[in-house]
Amino acid sequence: MTHNGINFDTYFKNYPDPKGYFGKYGGSYVSPELQKAMDEITDAYFTICKSRKFIAELRRIRKEFQGRPTPISHLERLSNKLGDVQLYVKREDLNHTGAHKLNHCMGEVLLAKYMGKKKVIAETGAGQHGVAMATAAAYFGLECDIYMGSVDIKKQAPNVARMKILGANVVEVTHGLQTLKEAVDAAFEAYAKDYENSMYCIGSVLGPHPFPLMVRDFQHVVGIEAREQFIDMTGELPDAIVACVGGGSNAAGFFSGFLNDPVDIYGIEPLGRGPKLGDHAASLKYGKEGIMHGFNSIMLTDENGEPAPVYSVASGLDYPSSGPEHAFLQEMGRVKYDVINDEETIDAFFELSRMEGIIPAIESAHAVAYGIKLAKTMGKGSVLINLSGRGDKDMDYVIENYGIR
Repeated sequence: MTHNGINFDTYFKNYPDPKGYFGKYGGSYVSPELQKAMDEITDAYFTICKSRKFIAELRRIRKEFQGRPTPISHLERLSNKLGDVQLYVKREDLNHTGAHKLNHCMGEVLLAKYMGKKKVIAETGAGQHGVAMATAAAYFGLECDIYMGSVDIKKQAPNVARMKILGANVVEVTHGLQTLKEAVDAAFEAYAKDYENSMYCIGSVLGPHPFPLMVRDFQHVVGIEAREQFIDMTGELPDAIVACVGGGSNAAGFFSGFLNDPVDIYGIEPLGRGPKLGDHAASLKYGKEGIMHGFNSIMLTDENGEPAPVYSVASGLDYPSSGPEHAFLQEMGRVKYDVINDEETIDAFFELSRMEGIIPAIESAHAVAYGIKLAKTMGKGSVLINLSGRGDKDMDYVIENYGIR
């Protein structure tokens, strides 16, 4: 399949290029000293992670520890309510720890162990990456420091408790807006001081090369499974697939299974309270090209060109940029990126819970909301939504701020 000059038959061989670029997006914009660490990780990834031993061990872990493959569920009652379009969800909420994050965390920490590292460092917003990283570190016997903004610590108390029970050191970040961007800043600073003994395990398809490539590849299992399962279940491909996008790890893995198929692909960003700067985190829709956290992508900036304040009801989506591959896929026109606001998200949170007995993460509810909206515009067909996580972590926050609808 060719789209706007890109041959998707060979897409994964060509993107990113050897320097980590998806077109003009990506790369590695770090200090010479930190670049040495990036080069070490890149070399290790292309040798260790491609070895038969590593692949066999990761496959065993996914099957015996994570509970993969996760299933696809047909949302029959919700579909019947909406009309003739059939909605389905890929159940990453049933992956161990309750979200897709463990897919790349087990891969990253396994790599760190092979490299002889003693500690892993990570950031987290919604806490799902932090929980997954703490889980992986406990599984492999490594130390674990998780950086998390004060605002998110208050919003995501259940996940903070889980991280601590798993043995992780949760480091509270109190500067700036005290959310995900500041957590990334602090984690990078800590890693720069101790990269010889530790490995920074980025929580999305972000950061300097090789992380956008590496995290996508570890998440590729979601797209591979979903494509095979949907064909097995229905005998055909879905007409459209939908995933939420903050940094974009769940979407990158999910989309990767369908890029070479005649399937409409939608990535959904958080519009939050509205289009005013500071009220949303929809970087691909409202941002412009810029460099942050070691990579070039589309980002939201203030009047001084610095990363702008962002907001989302979903802690895992409130980041002022998006993965470079998402910027590239938008520029190529292969993926359409759109937005859903807070109210639509919370409505979908309750709708899926009441109609299907599945409580979604608020992040995932953005994709559910868009899937519902999309279905209403289609006369027939099918929509497959990536349900990237479960909503246990969000229940107290939703009830406190929105009540029971």
